[in-house]
Amino acid sequence: MRCQSNLCRASGLAGAVLAALMGAMPLGAADSAATSPRLAFDVEEGNNVNSFLRDGKVAAHLLLRSGQEPRVLVAFPAGNSGVGVWFAHVDKPVRWVLQGRTQPISETDAKGRELYGVRADVRVSAVQLVLKQAVLSSIRVLRDYQALGAAPLEVTVDPTFEGKSITWSRDRLDGAAGYKLRLEVTEGDLREGRISAVADGHIALTITALSGETPLTPLAGPTLLDRRAAADLAARNALAYLSYAEKFLAGSWRFDTYFGRDTLMSVRLLMPVMAPVAVEDGLGAVLTRLSPSGEVAHEEDIGEFAILDHLHAGEPASDAPVFNYHMIDGNFMLAPVLGAWLLDDPRGRQRAKRFLARLDDRSGEERRTLGADLISNLRLVLSSADAFAENPQILHLIALKTGFSAGQWRDSNDGLGGGRFPYDVNAVFVPAALAATGRLLAAGLLDPYLTDADRVAFARAASMGRVWSSKAGPLFLVDVPGEAARRHIDAYAAGLGVAAEAARASLGQGAVRFHALALNADGTAVPILHSDEGFALLFDQPDAAVLDQMIAVLMRPFPAGLWTDVGIVVANPVFAPPEMQRLFSKNAYHGTVIWSWQQAVMAAGLERQLRRPDLPMAVRERLKEAQAQLWRAIDAGRGVRSSELWSWNYAAGHFQIAPFGASQGDVDESNAAQLWSTVYLAIPEPVRRSK
Repeated sequence: MRCQSNLCRASGLAGAVLAALMGAMPLGAADSAATSPRLAFDVEEGNNVNSFLRDGKVAAHLLLRSGQEPRVLVAFPAGNSGVGVWFAHVDKPVRWVLQGRTQPISETDAKGRELYGVRADVRVSAVQLVLKQAVLSSIRVLRDYQALGAAPLEVTVDPTFEGKSITWSRDRLDGAAGYKLRLEVTEGDLREGRISAVADGHIALTITALSGETPLTPLAGPTLLDRRAAADLAARNALAYLSYAEKFLAGSWRFDTYFGRDTLMSVRLLMPVMAPVAVEDGLGAVLTRLSPSGEVAHEEDIGEFAILDHLHAGEPASDAPVFNYHMIDGNFMLAPVLGAWLLDDPRGRQRAKRFLARLDDRSGEERRTLGADLISNLRLVLSSADAFAENPQILHLIALKTGFSAGQWRDSNDGLGGGRFPYDVNAVFVPAALAATGRLLAAGLLDPYLTDADRVAFARAASMGRVWSSKAGPLFLVDVPGEAARRHIDAYAAGLGVAAEAARASLGQGAVRFHALALNADGTAVPILHSDEGFALLFDQPDAAVLDQMIAVLMRPFPAGLWTDVGIVVANPVFAPPEMQRLFSKNAYHGTVIWSWQQAVMAAGLERQLRRPDLPMAVRERLKEAQAQLWRAIDAGRGVRSSELWSWNYAAGHFQIAPFGASQGDVDESNAAQLWSTVYLAIPEPVRRSK
């Protein structure tokens, strides 16, 4: 996921370039199928018609945007590149229709270099379309143009008109093969940048879109999933489109490249049904992109966006990747995810020593073993956790980096409500990372890569983890007296125009207790109910009382808790001040909206807790009830489950799904294919359990 925060969006070169990456064959590429079957599928969601195609060296996602701000866009996993054309605002909403199947094509440019892309025939119900702007570059540039309405002058190109065709074409900024977009008016008229309809009020176009970036190596069939994966065609299609030996892509169209957190969480959840080579390709991609100090890269700037980074820094044009290390959560996710593979999965245990002994995908002298990469991250975990382990007080918790408003998966500017110490990082991931370090050490897997100093430091990992596990979580506790909680619920529900009766009835007689989303710099709580308790279910073993508290927060009806007819919202500001409530609206990227993968985390976490032998029967029964209730919500959103997120409307006493990005008030739009929304392939719906 992405980085909605403007601070996170600016990648910064300092300490972020790992010289030249790759050049070596990616982990598992030799095991990948020499050819992969053609993949073609369409997804209609809100105002967007999405057509995905992967065939040979072509991988492309065509997006047709209907409504009053029409556009045509094609995103390519190769180089995270794309081409798009935006049209002027129209008074009457238009509707695009794809005619037939999108087809793969290749062309040579004027210098004889191969470009790969797609051709598609489309119709649109518009009297007239007026060209506004075309952008051919990195998806990062297109995504910023969509959000900000501006693109770097270096990448702008004027159209060429010939008869009824408009063509934009240019080389990449370093002179390498670039990009091409052509619109041919097959029904209608083209004059001076205006496309006019035929008599019955429609326009027909043939769209040709190409990129000269290097194609990736697809993972497909038995190199991606084993036979235990669920028979969910939509999720299988989305996962296949986003899976490559070089890396997994976070989501399309907006995130067609590597994101560390997305890779780690997706691999962890898909691990039970993912082929070993795919698991290790994903984990290897994360290890290869670690900073010299062991930080997990959040996002990579590649292709033309990397060139822009270097040019803006006063350096020669270069496509050497630039990595963003602004996030803090991935640093503490890596060890527990690796532990799940190397220690808990029988297939991973069998391959563990060989995996760690492999060389990573860095270039030349920078290459080292994956085991050495891992040690650099574990050193970072131990040094970061030491102060709190010695003296467990708030100021020794792990804070966001100075100058940044985001640092974990809620990576929009307001995602943590201004908090500096995130709950998930401190209460879940740091203890989990320390515990995993202790287990990896005890298993002997780290021995070939440790110095004598490491052995002394790493021997403390397990005991440090116990301090963090017992002391960090309680610092985030918030208590709201019962009567005050009811007043908050009534006022908030009235403001939203939703019913409050079920929410009020779900409260007990005592205070409402929950873990704050984050703590402010002064140690005060950001009093937002949140879905990050699901991480604790997946990575921790909370005691019975804490489990009860977590389940109550997750499953109380919104706005007392997080549960709605159409899914579990990821944030609920019912107990926050009004000014903070406005930041967490149903139009906000991390507001009162439903993220598919967060529900998957809860589902996997509940199943994991139910396998514990140490819980009282009463707690087990409440876990079963919560599991059944969660799956009712998951089923309600089955039609959009592989997309990134969705919002809701409320009518006739019920919540209804509203595609995120369909409303003019939404801050962004949802990806039609999202990596970590495919993880239900490994999380089958539980059978009915007897009490």
